[in-house]
Amino acid sequence: MRPDPAPLTIDAPLSPGEVHYLWWFIQGSIMNPEVRRCLWRAWGMCPRHGVGALAAEAAFRHGYLHGPAILYADLMERAARAFRLSGPLAGARLAHRLRSHGPCLMCEMGLGPDSPGFVSGPRLSTRRDLGPLRRFAGSVERYWRGMVCGRCARTKGAARCRGHLVQDLERNPAPELARHRALVAWIARHTERFSASFRLDLSGTDTPEGRAALVSAVGWCSGWKVLLGLL
Repeated sequence: MRPDPAPLTIDAPLSPGEVHYLWWFIQGSIMNPEVRRCLWRAWGMCPRHGVGALAAEAAFRHGYLHGPAILYADLMERAARAFRLSGPLAGARLAHRLRSHGPCLMCEMGLGPDSPGFVSGPRLSTRRDLGPLRRFAGSVERYWRGMVCGRCARTKGAARCRGHLVQDLERNPAPELARHRALVAWIARHTERFSASFRLDLSGTDTPEGRAALVSAVGWCSGWKVLLGLL
């Protein structure tokens, strides 16, 4: 399995190759069955590409994040189901369920900060603009701030992203799961509502909690460090 590429930062923005791939990804390949299976196995993408995909969609779609809402509503519903267990081996079983069982699909294709592509100039600058994502996330920060993983943020916060929760579960065979279960359930519930708000019959039902849940879902699945560095 390839190592994660350099984090997405102002100094290491999406490369032309990454932008080119993400353009086709958001145009419909996200719904390709094999692509979706790769995303399920990896719980989304690596930190760079998970946040990069959200940033690219926000730039491409001017903040209309329907595609990511569908994807992360699906992933978080799977996460909520993973917590439906009990017994003396619950921690070990949950760690197995939440562990990545496949690579980031963009990393597997060799896409990274130096990848060439067929987009350049003003179009490239526009399509890797982080402003739309920052505005989207910043407008609802009060709702997602409490869900930030304490280990990603290097604070005493009790919340954990998926990766750090798996590490904790591997060290502690008898964990207290109620707090983590409740956090995942909240994100799953509100991400689903945000996803549903794009339906014509539910137009206008978007909420700040729903938008914050999408940010939180990306942070929970791929880790918060890159998101916090950008936001």
